[in-house]
Amino acid sequence: MRLWSLHPRYLDTQGLVTWWREALLARAVLRGLTIGYRHHPQLERFRAHPTPRMAISCYLYAIHTEALRRGYRFDRSKIGRVCEIEPLLLTRGQLLYEWEHLLRKLAQRDPEHYRRLRSIRTPECHPLMICTPGPIAVWERLPAVKV
Repeated sequence: MRLWSLHPRYLDTQGLVTWWREALLARAVLRGLTIGYRHHPQLERFRAHPTPRMAISCYLYAIHTEALRRGYRFDRSKIGRVCEIEPLLLTRGQLLYEWEHLLRKLAQRDPEHYRRLRSIRTPECHPLMICTPGPIAVWERLPAVKV
């Protein structure tokens, strides 16, 4: 499960559709409707929010908005109620880590989309988030370093 911290505009079609499905799964987990993924580390930031269920709904809403902008038909009824809430904090280290991760994926999966994005040095974060100075998040699972 990858719950991106990046603005939804950066994802290619495959990435956006996958992200939508994974965020819906995260919503089900936070609502207690599934037994799988209950301990997934990327859910920590939502659980730490004063209103976790509202946070995931607002998070999904931004993905839905991007899908509509592109002419896709993501089912709005799957999101639930959305209102203004306290933003999630995101460190710059996490944002840049995810940016590099996305660029690596796009270089393989969608080279044309990769070429359009590769010159961006400072990507925008997800609309629910505010970027602050700091390292990669402690919940991020970093790949093992080969010695």
